[in-house]
Amino acid sequence: MRVFVTGASGWIGSAVTDELLADGHEVVGLARTDEAAAALEAKGALAHRGGLDDLDSLSSAAATADGVIHLAFKHDFSDFAGAGRSERAAVQRMLDTLKGSGRPFLLASGLASGVTGRPLTEHDASPHHGADSMRGGSENLALSYAEHGVRPVALRFSPTVHGMGDHGFTATLTKIAKERGAAGCIGDGSTRWAAVHRSDAARMVRLALEKAPAGSRMHAVAETGIPTRDIAAAIGGYLGLPTVSVAPEDAEAHFGWIGRFFGMDVAASSARTRELLGWTPTGPTLLDDIAAGAYALPG
Repeated sequence: MRVFVTGASGWIGSAVTDELLADGHEVVGLARTDEAAAALEAKGALAHRGGLDDLDSLSSAAATADGVIHLAFKHDFSDFAGAGRSERAAVQRMLDTLKGSGRPFLLASGLASGVTGRPLTEHDASPHHGADSMRGGSENLALSYAEHGVRPVALRFSPTVHGMGDHGFTATLTKIAKERGAAGCIGDGSTRWAAVHRSDAARMVRLALEKAPAGSRMHAVAETGIPTRDIAAAIGGYLGLPTVSVAPEDAEAHFGWIGRFFGMDVAASSARTRELLGWTPTGPTLLDDIAAGAYALPG
């Protein structure tokens, strides 16, 4: 297949690009910069210049592809609502381009939901609707196009997609621990984070492109829920620092912007994903990666 991938040079996207190329697919990656274009071309992918706000560029690339994997997102925490509106506009344009074609449209989503007391499953619908909701309500928007001749699939990624070189949430928590002289968790640290290794996430995306039915939600989850106190203890153990409890009301002062996420309970199952796709995660666990130095800091 000829696959258009947004975010193709990002943390998850670059691994997905490698996975697709290794499986014989042709990859056309969205590239905002010369550096990103060069990195894609060095792998044997094609670079399509443009950005998420260039709707005509997105449409032209989607029109000539056998399928689209949309992984890019503006992670602008100073204007998260604006990022959501931009996301919705981009998704809408690509979906309209694919309308009636029967081609797959896979988009990155998250596990944040209103579900409490149990792990989120693939049967649980996203509570986010409309342009002003989380990520512009793009998951529900995309899945609605199953009725309009598109094969939409929601790719729900764990809050930490980990591995050597990860600069995401766990890297931020490690940096904060070093600055504070202690690795913190919020309250008793009983809230949980799902996790998946980057290589496993990339393989799940490729399998979803090939096999996932229209309107499905796939969970890139290898570990259902790691208590945040265990994540803090692993970071502290690697850095040689104590672990401390941070009161919920002090979370933002201690952790900054990531405090609002670290205190969330984000546990999820991937049983249906594994069954439908024949996907079995094989990569290291998050705590294994922390212990192995995946989040080593300079100095």
